[in-house]
Amino acid sequence: MAFTAKDVQLLRERTGVGMMDCKKALAASDGDMEKAIDFLREKGLAAAAKKSGRIASEGVVYAYNDEAAKTAVLVEVNSETDFVAKNDKFIAFVEDVAKTIVAANPADVDALLNCTIVGSDETVLASLQDKILTIGENIKIRRFIRVEGIAATYVHGGGRIGVLVEFDTDDATAANASFKELGKDVAMQIAAINPLFLNKESVPAETLEKEKAILTEQVLNEGKPAAIADKIVMGKIAKYYKENCLVEQAFVKNGDVTVGQHVAATAKEIGTAITVKGFFRFERGEGLEKKADNFADEVASMIK
Repeated sequence: MAFTAKDVQLLRERTGVGMMDCKKALAASDGDMEKAIDFLREKGLAAAAKKSGRIASEGVVYAYNDEAAKTAVLVEVNSETDFVAKNDKFIAFVEDVAKTIVAANPADVDALLNCTIVGSDETVLASLQDKILTIGENIKIRRFIRVEGIAATYVHGGGRIGVLVEFDTDDATAANASFKELGKDVAMQIAAINPLFLNKESVPAETLEKEKAILTEQVLNEGKPAAIADKIVMGKIAKYYKENCLVEQAFVKNGDVTVGQHVAATAKEIGTAITVKGFFRFERGEGLEKKADNFADEVASMIK
């Protein structure tokens, strides 16, 4: 019995298994949908699909900086429990995923799943399905960032927070010990303080206008005269910059200088130019639904 691309898609929707495995299953089953599902179950792949419906909001954020390739990656891979996040097989899988992102430069997570893992003949999707089956939990590659150039990375709390910082400088500076310390310090600052923007210029006009409107209303509600409201608001906006823009923030290791001033001082010490170009910060599970255990419901479900 022949089968079409639509059949492959339908089987994928019913099982949650990857397209290539669905195609193989239909070919092995002469296009019979039910037999193809049985085929996937026998291979253990449909079991992985069943687990894919469970909430995965734990896991790790992992950073990988390949200095030789001048490429850095920040990736979040989620699991159902923090116990699995400490599993050696899980960690090895995450490391392989990060190295594959560096080498293959996939456009997004879907493209990544079809990439062949570095040093292997297995796709990321196949390896992911294998880990779901062997570890026994739902596992998902949620997101990643890949940048080319000179960067610094930092992971805090065993994978709870990961940071990638891009710098504009030369290769000689990148190898300098003082620069490496600077990179780590700036990344740690971002992990700890969580700035929203790089600098004043990167604050969107819409965000700034909204903040000004809120602050103006606050000032007027405090009974301040309208004639001086603007001056007070601009003072508050200056404070907003210091709190939310990385280079304007007080440096956590020396509150007497800003991050921008510390970067400039390090550049002067080395005798070169260093600029922070941008940064990315991932916090594990942010924005995801968390699993809520309800003992009463669990007992009730066991009784039924």
